[in-house]
Amino acid sequence: MSRDGASTGSLGGLLVLDFTTLLPGPLATLMLARAGAEVIKIERPEGEPMRSDLPVFEILNRGKRSIAIDLKADGAKLAGLAARADVIIEQFRPGVMDRLGFGYEAVRAVNPSVIYVSLNGYGSEGPDTLRPGHDLTWQAESGLLSLNVDANGAPVLPAAMVGDIAAGSHAAFANIALALYRREKSGEGARIEVPMFNGLLAFLAEPLAHSAAGQSVHPGYSPATGSSPRYGIYRAGDGRYLALASPEEKFWKAFCQRTGLPLDAGRETIAARLLERGGQEWIDSFDGADLCCSLVLTVGEALATPRMQRLLEADPLPLPIARQLATGAGPLEAAPVLGEANGTLQSQV
Repeated sequence: MSRDGASTGSLGGLLVLDFTTLLPGPLATLMLARAGAEVIKIERPEGEPMRSDLPVFEILNRGKRSIAIDLKADGAKLAGLAARADVIIEQFRPGVMDRLGFGYEAVRAVNPSVIYVSLNGYGSEGPDTLRPGHDLTWQAESGLLSLNVDANGAPVLPAAMVGDIAAGSHAAFANIALALYRREKSGEGARIEVPMFNGLLAFLAEPLAHSAAGQSVHPGYSPATGSSPRYGIYRAGDGRYLALASPEEKFWKAFCQRTGLPLDAGRETIAARLLERGGQEWIDSFDGADLCCSLVLTVGEALATPRMQRLLEADPLPLPIARQLATGAGPLEAAPVLGEANGTLQSQV
């Protein structure tokens, strides 16, 4: 979306009011902007908290506009925008938007076709409705965090915020796309809730299935949690690490052929063999083989690879949106200065 309001892409012409902060909502609305929607970020007068980490704010809020406003004192000034918005997305605890005058029922009364999205922790029903939470606590409470542990059996801090991103951002984007398609056919708006705790359950597909079948679910019970020597992380002779993922027989045979391991090699045998060479030496020896084993790269090393450089040429944060469905060929415009659209947009409300 450009500053002058011109837009191409699958969602060109759609207006999104974004009341979200931090990571889950802003990433969802970044995807909407990348698909061509006009996204107006509604911020508190001092700006949303992520502005304190400017590089992250910049990458998550490209292609958007910003209105800085005290919703408690001046929220009524946004009534006109709310009345014509295609999508409203918010990330407060249940009840907050109602108190601000922008709850779903209030908006639907003047905008019946609106798609209204609430990102929250546990949903608006049940005893946990108002409980605070973060990605880490949702992973802990879902059982997911217990399945990957260190040598002492302690859960490992996950590097990726799968609750925020997959169960939040991506789930919100997918549900908005479904609601827009339904509205195209029926003219009906939608009230959508995206509880991020609930969304994490998709990551427990195997444990849920196994548990329902009467199996004990615990660290090391499955290949993903360490039961198979063919699927794990091994140290090489130079202190680097190799990620081996060859559970399928054809990949495993190719790996054993290149390493000289017997097909019945266990974890200790594999570990001892891989210590005989440096990590990159092993990777070089696998060249041309049909197997899955990679050197564990630092972020800096990954960024220097030709593959990553090609991806980052087009966008500093590549998004899972097909190029032909996105807006334009180049990067989105820079993230907005706080309140840059106050004058031009509030004059329309």
